Amino acid sequence: FGEWFDHCMKQMRIDKRASTVLNYESQINKWVIPHWNDIEIRDITRSDVHELIFVKCAAIKTENNRKTVLKLIRRIFALAVEEGELDRNPCAGIQVKAPEVEQSVLTASEVKTFLYQAAITKHRFYPVWSMALMTGMRSGELYALRWSDIDLDSRIIRVARQWTSKAGYGPTKTMRTRNVPISDPLLTFLKKLKLERGHEERVLPKLRDWSNGEQARITREFCQTIGVTEVKFHDLRATFITNLLARGEALATVMS
Repeated sequence: FGEWFDHCMKQMRIDKRASTVLNYESQINKWVIPHWNDIEIRDITRSDVHELIFVKCAAIKTENNRKTVLKLIRRIFALAVEEGELDRNPCAGIQVKAPEVEQSVLTASEVKTFLYQAAITKHRFYPVWSMALMTGMRSGELYALRWSDIDLDSRIIRVARQWTSKAGYGPTKTMRTRNVPISDPLLTFLKKLKLERGHEERVLPKLRDWSNGEQARITREFCQTIGVTEVKFHDLRATFITNLLARGEALATVMS
């Protein structure tokens, strides 16, 4: 198994993000290699997988993490099936039941309160939150956004890349480029922001606590301060989606 895993990592370094490879290496080396390193992959059975996930890896703290480890193992064996090393995946039929993560969203009126309070208090995250709530873009996409990605005349934002602390700048999460339309309020906001930013290439300020991944905590704490539903930064994307649907926008349009 250890040799096969090394082979898979060499392949993944060619066509996967560095953060993806790092995740595989850290999780598999921690939970799987100590038990399966010298075992022939053809000798690993469904029972062995079950025992590893639920008994030998009992120290895994959450079911969501256990589910992740199983997903990674399943993919390693799937590659073996694809390359003819195995006839079937020994992970077939094994599942980890993890509790669904409850996602909170701001209502339309709470969004107005949230942005108003952020504006009048001149909160450093105000422009970042505004962009998130008016575009539905992910944190890493907003962090990587440049003025060259925005066409104010055509009223289109071209989302082609993102930034992560592990991998730096790279393609979006889905590996695809998409266009986000600019609404009237967003157009007004962007024109004002462009004047404020001057000749800066980046659309949004490079905040230290944003770079350090503290945006979720800061967003939640601000919600507590102003008395609206406590949400994390990523929930602003869900808020954008939910409020579009509540306003009657077609599901296909929102998905696009």
